[in-house]
Amino acid sequence: MAPSTPVPRTPRVISPSPSDTPSRDGYFPPVTRSAARRQYTASRIIEDTDTSGSDREARARPRSRSPLEVRKAERKAVQGASEAQSANGAASNGTASSSGHLELPLPNARAISRSPSPLGLIPCHTQFRSFIHRHEVPRKALHVSVGFFTTYLYATGVPTSSIHPVLLAALIPVVTADLLRFNYPPFNAFYTRVLGALMRETEVKDRYNGVIWYILGAFLVLRFCPKDVSVVSVLLLSWCDTAASTFGRLWGRYTPRVGKGKSLAGTLAAMVVGMGAAAVFWGWVAPTWGAPGGFDVGEQAFAFQGQLTLPEVVRGLLGWSREESTVGGGLALGIVSVWAGVVAAASEAVDLWGLDDNLTIPVLCGAGLWGFFKVFG
Repeated sequence: MAPSTPVPRTPRVISPSPSDTPSRDGYFPPVTRSAARRQYTASRIIEDTDTSGSDREARARPRSRSPLEVRKAERKAVQGASEAQSANGAASNGTASSSGHLELPLPNARAISRSPSPLGLIPCHTQFRSFIHRHEVPRKALHVSVGFFTTYLYATGVPTSSIHPVLLAALIPVVTADLLRFNYPPFNAFYTRVLGALMRETEVKDRYNGVIWYILGAFLVLRFCPKDVSVVSVLLLSWCDTAASTFGRLWGRYTPRVGKGKSLAGTLAAMVVGMGAAAVFWGWVAPTWGAPGGFDVGEQAFAFQGQLTLPEVVRGLLGWSREESTVGGGLALGIVSVWAGVVAAASEAVDLWGLDDNLTIPVLCGAGLWGFFKVFG
């Protein structure tokens, strides 16, 4: 039999979060486990920390889980990293920008253009990734053509005294164009779009174009070195540097390093090509076109006259006469060619204060060859 009077339902109050108000009549509402865990953690922090002078909300939040504290720690870490990088120089993996994110230090990354993937600074490098960016075919073609053009000028009898003034005059518009593009971004965008195939990505922002150093190096050797030394130095710059870059990229990973960004494969390639260039010039080009045309007399006389002699001091120690200590013909040509290859390899592998190798290679080759002929010529 059903009861005549229905029993009223007990009211149920659910609190979504712990409450600090005391319960009435000993009633405690249900509390979820996550809320209970937060309440327990907050009570522990209030007991263990000094609560003088701090607000109630800051005391109730766990220190290790506080978003405010995490943000402060992140800002301190970013500031500390930026200060350490500014004191120790640019880091290899980037520098901290004003927004707190890492950004790539383009002006200090000298080997960016050797990376397999372009950065998008030059449009044609992205469009022709393998042809222009990775293998640098247009740049190397221009590099190699200078050697053939120099050989042509020699074979036609053009004296070096007529070439170096032209090179000095060519520096003026090239340097002016670089200064303009560094200070006028629209012109820089136009310049890289037109001549980007001959540039590297490190030359986009604030690094001078390699053509400037190429012209300056050729000018110095043509102006101050003997004719044959200056011509061979330009040939070594044109052909040995290209051979070292090509073979170094192909097989450099399999050989030891001999310097910063230099491999033994590239150095050996520069040596072999340098030996061949010197042998071809002194053994075939000069006897075929220079001597019959009378191009190598007077002020245009060669430093290498086909013979090598030991210095007088060495002859005295050995007790040899001048005739006994003199070699000529093919043996002298072979010795000079080997020395030219050694000088080319050394000048390509060495790094002088970070200077561009288009400047250091011809200058070091000219100094090495001329010094050799001063001692043994």
